[in-house]
Parts: sequence; C-alpha cells; structure tokens
Amino acid sequence: MIKILTVIGARPQIIKSAALSRAIRTHFAKDIKELILHTGQHYDENMSEVFFKEMGIPAPDYNLNVGSGSHGKQTAAMLDGIEEILLKEKPHCLVVYGDTNSTLAAAVAAVKIHIPVVHIEAGLRSFNKAMPEEVNRIACDHCSTLLFSPTNTGYNNLIKENFNPNNKPPFTADKPGIYHCGDVMYDNTLFFAEVADKNTKIIDGLGLKGKQFILLTIHRNNNTDDPERLNSILGSLNQISIDNKIDIVFPAHPRTSKMLEQGHGKNILNTLKTNKQFHIVPPASFLEMLTLEKNCSMVFTDSGGVQKEAFFLHKPCVVLRAETEWTELVECGNSILVEASEIRIKKAYLQLKEKRDFAYPPIFGDGRAAEFICKEILSNF
Repeated sequence: MIKILTVIGARPQIIKSAALSRAIRTHFAKDIKELILHTGQHYDENMSEVFFKEMGIPAPDYNLNVGSGSHGKQTAAMLDGIEEILLKEKPHCLVVYGDTNSTLAAAVAAVKIHIPVVHIEAGLRSFNKAMPEEVNRIACDHCSTLLFSPTNTGYNNLIKENFNPNNKPPFTADKPGIYHCGDVMYDNTLFFAEVADKNTKIIDGLGLKGKQFILLTIHRNNNTDDPERLNSILGSLNQISIDNKIDIVFPAHPRTSKMLEQGHGKNILNTLKTNKQFHIVPPASFLEMLTLEKNCSMVFTDSGGVQKEAFFLHKPCVVLRAETEWTELVECGNSILVEASEIRIKKAYLQLKEKRDFAYPPIFGDGRAAEFICKEILSNF
C-alpha cells in the first residue's frame, strides 16, 4: 500500500479533492492510503467545513489554520507547516490541486526534500503573470513529477514549455510524466448533479422556482479590492436586472462582503438593496451552487471553477476577467470575456441571451479522471 498526502486550502481544492477521495474509497482502498492536510487558507465555515460534510470528504488529518494574510506571510507559514508534516509522514507522493498559495507552498516544500509532487489541473495558463494564480501554477508544474492536465490545451501548454511527452517511467522532477486525463470537477458534477436539487432548498427559499435568474459570483482581489471595478460590475448587473426584469442571485464571498461593507462599497450596496430582484446571499455550498447553476439562465463570474461548472451544465457564461485559463470555453462560444467594463458586460448579456447555437463538446473527459489518476499514481509509486 502506498501513502499519499493531499494538500488543500481553498474551496475549489476541497471540491476537487472529493473526486480523488471517492475514487480511492470506492476502487483503491486496499492500495492507497490518503492523508489530508488542510492549510486553513479558507477558514470560514461556509467556505470550507460545509464542503467536507456535504461531499463526504474525510476529515483532514492535519489543519495548519493559516488563515488570510499577505502572499508572502501566508505562503511562508504554509511552507513551514507542510514541510514538518512531510518529514513526519514520509508519503510516497504529495498531491496538490490548481493554483492557490497552498498549491505553491506544498509543491516547493515537497520537491526540496525529494518527495514527488502530483499536480492535478496542470498546464493551465492565462498568460498573465500579474495574476498570482498564474505564477503559482507555473511554479508548481515545474516542481512536479506527475502532471495531470484536464484538457488537451493544457497538455499542449506543457509541451510548449519543454515538458517531454515521450518520457518513460520511472518519472522524476527532472523527467516528469505528463497526462491529458479529463477534469475531476466534471467527475464531481456528474456524481452530484442528480442529488443537488433534492438536497437543497435554495431555489424555493429565494422564491425563484419556475423563474429565470442570473447567477453572479465575484471573489478575485483585482475585482473586489478595486472600487471602480467592483462598482462597475455590480452596477451593470443591477441595471441588467432592472431593464430585463430578471432576478440575480449573488452568493457573496467573504472578501466581497467585506469590501462592500467598507466605505468604497456602501453606495452600490445600498443601491442593490433597493432592487428586490437582486438577492445577496451567504456563500453557497457545493450542492447549492450546483442547484443554482442547473436552474439559472446565465452565469456571470470571475471564478475559473464556476466557468467550467456552467459549461458542464450547459449554461452560457460571462467572465468578469480580461483572460481565462479555460480558453476552450471562449473559443467554442459559450463564454465571453468582458473584464469589468459596463458596456461589455451589458453587450455580452444581450449576445448570449439571443444566442441559440450553443455547442458543448467533450472537452473535459468522461467523468472518470480521478480513477485514471489513481491508477497512474499506483503504477509510478
């Protein structure tokens, strides 16, 4: 039996880890022992604990309780704590997801003491290093021994960065193995979509049953921490709601709520509160988000994960960013990049509202990516 240490820290990673934990529990329980380390990067119950309960993820074996802070302070605290646990547990490999500070800290801590890194969601690129996530994902890829890309585009990005697709086992950090395996988030969407509506009451609770509505999420600091951008996004959506007599559901990330309640957000917050069709609600659980995504008519988001979930559930998506690591969604016409421009936001809404020829090609695999990853981990370690 091999031992793996999975490091998670933020909501998207917790959700992604559910697919791998479920695959281990269902198909590989005799072969793989998984330990889970939670850095505590997301420490709010609505952003962390609820997902463990709702998705049947084993409770973390370790929690660093790092909390929020500057990039340097947060990453340094994680490096210190993760290294200590790696030295204690001596896993055969370390598994990380995505592109947060938890991902970066774990990859650096492991590679420096010669523990192989397995990066799930490798190869994604926005080609904008002003985004902290872009720096994190690039650095992690170049520390990794096994790299699992959810899309063919991501796989090709790795090849362009001189990762050799013809490397043979045994793989190492100097001679890594790269794979196009499909997306573990797609695994989860297929698994949980059928039960989401039965296990949540958020649609009825908001009085939206049988009504069209827009789902909105904002959490990236370049949107939340910039008064002009935040006001432009929310003002545009509020006007769309009024002009089109359509409800908007806005599960507010703790960072976004904090900024709205502070000085630069109070005016727009007061404006939104006068619109009875603009519903500002607490952060949604995974099943609640699935229910909202299944039942909405359109998604507006700056989240990479929500962009994909919209695609999985055949919903058009307006991306509140200048670029996306999920370029395939823009290329096939399901997503439109609008930055924080009021003109572009309103134009994109009308364009997607009138569009009828949507296509949803099988970009993200067959829903069994986690099983594939487990098999490759076993064959290599």
